[in-house]
Amino acid sequence: MNCVEQEIKKGIEGNFPCRNMTIGRVAHLTEPTEEQTALGRASCQFRNRCMRGCPYGAYFSTQSATLPAAMKTGNLTLINDKIVYEVIFDDEAGKAVGVKTIDQNTKEEVEYYSKIIFLNASAINSAWIMMQSKSKTHPNGLGNASGQLGRNIMDHHLAAGASGSWEGFEDKYYVGRRPNGIYIPRFANWGSDKRDFLRGFGYQGGASRGRGADSEESFGADFKSKMTEVGPWNFGMGGFGETLPDENNRMTLTSNKDKWGLPIIEFDAAWGDNEYKMREAMVNEAANMLEAAGVKNVRTYNDTEKAPGIGIHEMGTARMGRDPKTSCLNSNNQVWGAENVFVTDGAFMTSASCVNPSLTYMAMTARAADFAVKEMKKMNL
Repeated sequence: MNCVEQEIKKGIEGNFPCRNMTIGRVAHLTEPTEEQTALGRASCQFRNRCMRGCPYGAYFSTQSATLPAAMKTGNLTLINDKIVYEVIFDDEAGKAVGVKTIDQNTKEEVEYYSKIIFLNASAINSAWIMMQSKSKTHPNGLGNASGQLGRNIMDHHLAAGASGSWEGFEDKYYVGRRPNGIYIPRFANWGSDKRDFLRGFGYQGGASRGRGADSEESFGADFKSKMTEVGPWNFGMGGFGETLPDENNRMTLTSNKDKWGLPIIEFDAAWGDNEYKMREAMVNEAANMLEAAGVKNVRTYNDTEKAPGIGIHEMGTARMGRDPKTSCLNSNNQVWGAENVFVTDGAFMTSASCVNPSLTYMAMTARAADFAVKEMKKMNL
């Protein structure tokens, strides 16, 4: 944390003993192991923008970590430009046998066959594929005896919090670009902290200094000169709140088709009363903590116009469960009635939690892959 963040941390934790402010946890390398350097990965250089992809392979991505590792096994075939739109189900065999694809450039249709299938097209597209995968055994879509396929869309609601200015440390700055900001873990509805809503939220944010330019309309030598000057310190924090599953939040396939002749998705999803109540607490608690920590000119914001999807953490469209009457997948991420098909992206989630979910998806994928290997060795798949 930079100097201002360290001071605000003291102020928040000193006034709110049950709340903690720490640096955010991210999957990036500070001390790569031999196994990681063998994949061409290096430590974080604090230089480039992580969101553009890390040229050093320090920030985790499929391209820098898992694909190179898979390539080294000699067992990976990577096929590009193919749009998977249906799982082929053999009613007589009682299992899936492959997938149907369309080449995005030539529109050539090709089928691929396999003993097992993992759908990881993202929560929305995995459900989209399953909806189109109809057969005698699965007339309403693959694993959709419950009617829950495409329902329970969840995301993290955000764009609610507070910011302000910090007086002092005018002689201080920071060096490099780090991959994450500060994080305050959930404290609402823990222990004696009871609210009028369910679940809770965490905060992300950080302190930084702006530039000295007065206006975006400035130009010329004066503008260049001012851009070399640094402005005052500012600190902001925004909440990431859990969204409750609601079967009325759903996606459906329309009769409209895209350029490949595939059905276009229509969404009907919105925040519920629980999310709106939580957002009020996200705003108020952020302001309370900043003011208690000594932040000046505290301003709050709550953009209720942003719909589900803005958090890009879509999940819940093919939920796990214990009963095919109420869910699409079993506890091993297998599709009900098509046990050799696994869905391990955000579609399987039954709760959104309030934290970034990618590492959870990865952990569940590793778990399901391990299970699939063991079942294949037993000749059960």
